[in-house]
Amino acid sequence: MGQNQRSETAGLIAGLFSMLLSALLMSIFLDNAPAVWLVAGRRRLAGSAIVAVFSSIAFVVGYARHSRSWDLRSGWRVPVRRLLEIVSLTVVYATTIFFIVLAALTTISNIFGAEFGQYLVWLVGGLAAVSGYIVFVQGSQLSAKTVASLLPFFVVSGVTTAGMTSDDPVWWRNNFSQLGDRTTFAATLFNYTIVMAGICIIIISYFSLSELITNYRLSLAHPQLMAGKPAEGVQRKDGAGGDSTGNGGGLSRGAKLKMSLGRLAEPRRVELPIRHFMARIIIMGMLLILTALCFMSVGLFRYTPHPILHNVGARGLAFPLTALMVFLPWLAPQLSKTIYVVSDLIIVVISASAIDWVRGGTTFTNVEALAVFLFMAWFVIFSRQIAAMEADRLQSEMLMYSSMYANGSQEIASRLSPAT
Repeated sequence: MGQNQRSETAGLIAGLFSMLLSALLMSIFLDNAPAVWLVAGRRRLAGSAIVAVFSSIAFVVGYARHSRSWDLRSGWRVPVRRLLEIVSLTVVYATTIFFIVLAALTTISNIFGAEFGQYLVWLVGGLAAVSGYIVFVQGSQLSAKTVASLLPFFVVSGVTTAGMTSDDPVWWRNNFSQLGDRTTFAATLFNYTIVMAGICIIIISYFSLSELITNYRLSLAHPQLMAGKPAEGVQRKDGAGGDSTGNGGGLSRGAKLKMSLGRLAEPRRVELPIRHFMARIIIMGMLLILTALCFMSVGLFRYTPHPILHNVGARGLAFPLTALMVFLPWLAPQLSKTIYVVSDLIIVVISASAIDWVRGGTTFTNVEALAVFLFMAWFVIFSRQIAAMEADRLQSEMLMYSSMYANGSQEIASRLSPAT
């Protein structure tokens, strides 16, 4: 049985245990909890927390069970770093699952109404089985692309659940701050979502910047292998190829368009070494951390008791985001040209939406929703671009050490690989 098949089999077992233990704990909770915790909203909250806890355990077991980082013969640095990474990734997964399950239970509760309570134990068990299976398998085969794709799920599910459970039916007429400007469950959920979004941005940024540094160092050590440049002067087999300058010669209009799009998708050719590389990484890290802190301040400081601190975070969020997108070609020249174009388009779209709001054509809530959605999309694209660089790096390392593989003297693994 291969590694992937073993992971799938162990994932089924993890899902089964998660289902049984979650259903049992939910049943005990419903039988023994105080009356104040048996209202519909708090029952859903408890069920979501139970699923998140057992899913987190499944993730930790799947991710850490085969890790070689616990060997103390090389010192404490590697085990401590791995422990911090496990804690960080567990926070991301637990938060994501909590919000997704809470959104699912809220939707089902709205459909079934008063009869929802009699299905709650089985729903919690079923959701725990699915999430336990999925996170165990993902933990066993974790990659940076998987981590980068988690952020929008829990942000959308958390904000959606808060909006659905809010006792203010017209909160959307002003802005999103009004949704969190209370002490109700919905407001608390919204603020918690925003705070955790900031924390997850910091966690994912850490892995992304670590990979940029690793990729750059390998490029310095093995520039020819990591460059991936195609051979120059290659002629088309049909004799209709272009000249050595790449002008396309007798190519059709469709072929020329395809070549242009291909050039846009290619990474920029960067001369090595990159001047002030670590300074660029530090500046980009500071901008990402500042963005995360602005997110967190919106949730930590409600508008009514802390208007100044709230507005500093809400309105100041635009500055680090704009700087990241505008200066991205300088901050991370290794990325493809496409993400630079996408960054510019996002700035144009958000600016156009803000101008429309100033003219009275839309609400500020719509502008905020569009800006947050586009930033989340940009952050996922940015992180997955770096994850793709990691995949290319691993492929290059496998080619470089192919002769060593035959002797079993070298092993290549992802930066986030559970085996490292």
